[in-house]
Amino acid sequence: MPDIVVRHIDEQMAERIKTLARERRWSINEVILHALRYGLGLSAGDVFSELLLQPGDIAHLTGAWDAEEQAAFQEALAALAQASPSSLINAAQRQASVPDESF
Repeated sequence: MPDIVVRHIDEQMAERIKTLARERRWSINEVILHALRYGLGLSAGDVFSELLLQPGDIAHLTGAWDAEEQAAFQEALAALAQASPSSLINAAQRQASVPDESF
């Protein structure tokens, strides 16, 4: 799959791309691919099909998360948002007092 660099994106467009990525829990690349397909009149089909790794592809080294990892992270963030600060501190202190027996 070829890579294409797009330069000189204005601030309004960049902010809209970031907003859509946050709202849909997509990467910025996924939003741009979807927008290009739609804008060019191509069938959106499976938006994520082009994101599947090919053998030898190093894309996984960029730090991108797959949908399952992203959902787990969002779930963890939601749980943390609901926890009280004192309960988090108590849990951290309990964890710190448990001896590490991994050695």
